[in-house]
Amino acid sequence: MPRKKTSKITISSKKTEEKFKKPPQLLRGMKDILPDIQDVWDFTKAEVDHLAQDYGYARIDTPLLEETSLFARSVGENTDIVEKEMFSFIDKGGDHISLRPEGTAGIARAYIEHGMLNQPQPVRLYYWGPFFRYDRPQAGRYRQFYQFGFEAIGDEQPIIDAQLIVVCFSLYKKIGVPVVIQINSVGCKTCRKEYEQLLIDYLNPRKKFLCEDCKRRIQKNTLRILDCKNPECRELMQDAPQIVDHLDEECKDHFVKVLEYLDEAEVAYNLNPYLVRGLDYYTRTTFEIYPEGKENDSQATLGGGGRYDDLIELLGGRPTPACGFASGVERLILNIKEKEIIIPTAPKPDVFVAQLGESAKKKALKLVEELRQKKIKVASNFSKDGLKNQLSLASKLGVKISLILGQKEILDRTVLIRDMESGSQEVVDFNRVYEELKKKMEKTQPIIQNNHRIGG
Repeated sequence: MPRKKTSKITISSKKTEEKFKKPPQLLRGMKDILPDIQDVWDFTKAEVDHLAQDYGYARIDTPLLEETSLFARSVGENTDIVEKEMFSFIDKGGDHISLRPEGTAGIARAYIEHGMLNQPQPVRLYYWGPFFRYDRPQAGRYRQFYQFGFEAIGDEQPIIDAQLIVVCFSLYKKIGVPVVIQINSVGCKTCRKEYEQLLIDYLNPRKKFLCEDCKRRIQKNTLRILDCKNPECRELMQDAPQIVDHLDEECKDHFVKVLEYLDEAEVAYNLNPYLVRGLDYYTRTTFEIYPEGKENDSQATLGGGGRYDDLIELLGGRPTPACGFASGVERLILNIKEKEIIIPTAPKPDVFVAQLGESAKKKALKLVEELRQKKIKVASNFSKDGLKNQLSLASKLGVKISLILGQKEILDRTVLIRDMESGSQEVVDFNRVYEELKKKMEKTQPIIQNNHRIGG
């Protein structure tokens, strides 16, 4: 069987050749998460993980790549995401694939493919990871961006919608970012179809006042006109029929109960009749999460979600009600910085091991590993030979005790223990280092947990 030809990277022009000579740079809309910001990312993820455990949500990781048809069928062929924003390509096997632009479609696919219908319902899942949209970069939104999300699949009760909203409300409150929920109901496919016709009848005589995108949406994706950000379109929609006035009895009853549960849980929310979200799979409850005081700033949205009762069936599964939400990590971190929220820092090293000379370096390497295995947080710098430089680093790290190994200590089989605050030193037998170290650490153990302010 003949082997497939593989393409090679070629330098086809002088301009491309010059590019190869320059240092490489980030692609537009991408970012590096550098070491000095990792602590706030770790803090945020830890809070999400803890909340998921508290509410009984199990972690799921779906692939970054899926069939393009999955998103076209679920998100909607006529949505901005599918039409304009997906990173899609044909792979070497001829398959149409895309980098995932959102999380729910992949989880719905996994629910069907792995027979989760046979598990106790609802199946509660959560995720954290990178997603991709070819969109104009803006504050807190990149072309590769991170989201976390919670999904409850297999229960149609309105209390499921309310509890998911309580979950995200509680998360932001615990982190220190108070939020307000904007909420609406887009009804089911039956009552929504009747409402869409009412909206078309309202818009057709006024079509000339709409932006070009909304003119196209009238027939293809009518509800998306409701949350268009164009000022002229927004003004025109002020007098348009509102979907909450045209819900059937079941959808109306479901929505009222969701709001009653939120009232009981004392969750702050605003009714927003123009909130429809940008994904076709939503039914009934839809909501978005805004920082308190920024409810009217569309670029401040932290996340959103809603019910998607038809999605599992649309993808080939049995009729299965579901509800979920997703939140942008970068936007949340921007708010953590803005509010200068204090977060825990990584614990400081307990001890620093310094060395002088090749023999001492070998012995110190072994000592570091032995202390680490005994659960002592130890720091060192084997690239430095001078004692002064090493002890200077120990001071910067805030270490209270240093262990010093030099040529004399190697010959005597001893270690020099130095108190970094007083400067006093003590010689101990090498075999008793751990015992002596533990005694001194107990005396210098910090009482207050280390914290630092983000953004301050």
